[in-house]
Amino acid sequence: MKNVGIIFLFLIFLFTNSQAQELPLKIGVAGLNHGHVPWVLNADKRPEIDIVGIAEPDRELAEKYSKQYGFSMDIVFGSIDEMLEKTKPEAVTGFGTTYQHLEIVQKCAPKSIHVMVEKPLAVSLDHAREMANLARKHQIQLLTNYETTWYTSHQKALEILESEKIGDIRKIVVRDGHRGPKKIGVGPEFLEWLTDPELNGAGALMDFGCYGANLSTWLMDGQRPISVTAVVQQLNPADNPKVEDESTIILTYPSSQTIIEASWNWPIGRKDMEIYGLTGAILVDNGKQLRLRMAEGYDGFSEEKFEMEKREKPLDDPFSMLYAVVRGQITLPNDDLSGLENNLIVMEILEAAKESARSGKTVWLDKR
Repeated sequence: MKNVGIIFLFLIFLFTNSQAQELPLKIGVAGLNHGHVPWVLNADKRPEIDIVGIAEPDRELAEKYSKQYGFSMDIVFGSIDEMLEKTKPEAVTGFGTTYQHLEIVQKCAPKSIHVMVEKPLAVSLDHAREMANLARKHQIQLLTNYETTWYTSHQKALEILESEKIGDIRKIVVRDGHRGPKKIGVGPEFLEWLTDPELNGAGALMDFGCYGANLSTWLMDGQRPISVTAVVQQLNPADNPKVEDESTIILTYPSSQTIIEASWNWPIGRKDMEIYGLTGAILVDNGKQLRLRMAEGYDGFSEEKFEMEKREKPLDDPFSMLYAVVRGQITLPNDDLSGLENNLIVMEILEAAKESARSGKTVWLDKR
């Protein structure tokens, strides 16, 4: 299990005491047309992070961010190759299209440059497997960043599960989404590829279905589901003419089931989760709030509420983690939310979900 105890506290101590003595981590940024790119541009203000190069062919887009965040256009290059050659980063973060993730690893892995991409890992299982093979061959870290990885409430949910207070898992329900990319006003450069089935791999199914697949795999200790069933719809073709905007994915395991509701049609943005055991339920409302309900009688329950603070460094955000991993200050568990093994299973699930939606049939995963 994932209880790190005294060993992890010791690693935290090493991280805290050695960080001041380390040089900043030299980071390259591949692409600026992802709506999450402010995350890394803001991280550049920290003493331990130094963005040394940006690969972005759209000069107008780069100039916009240059004015907003204060980086020099001298570090902006027209290609990944040029950026790598001129700046020699230790790690590259992917903030372009999901389709570009494979190219990033193809360019970086042979140079022993670590890679972290925004979720999901890839547009397809074939891309993901090629990326994994390259990462293993050249012994680099290949990490996938999800906003939900940094939710303290998810860590508390895992702690309750491991205490066996609610018994074995019987059902997980994960709901993620918002009103849709166009309705929430994402930038035109982001909207253009997020609603493109080739560059994003699909629509809401990929954009938000990946969260549930990632969390379910983690909560189920890295198990692969037995089967995947998906239903998708295009409820708003005016905004999303090329892709589905509504999806429901059902994962079956030997003794439990996960339902993933990924939507670009929620009237209110949400990232919440429910975990049902034999004797109680964990209701994760958001990143910091969680409720534990213990069953009493037929439909009664007692409820305990939890309010959590931000996670401790270096596991408080993706760039603290990336720094610590590259510097060798921490080693992530094999099935970590950001880790390669988890995210290869995520890609198996998403690929099977797309096939199930296309065929109208349940897809049974091969046994290993």
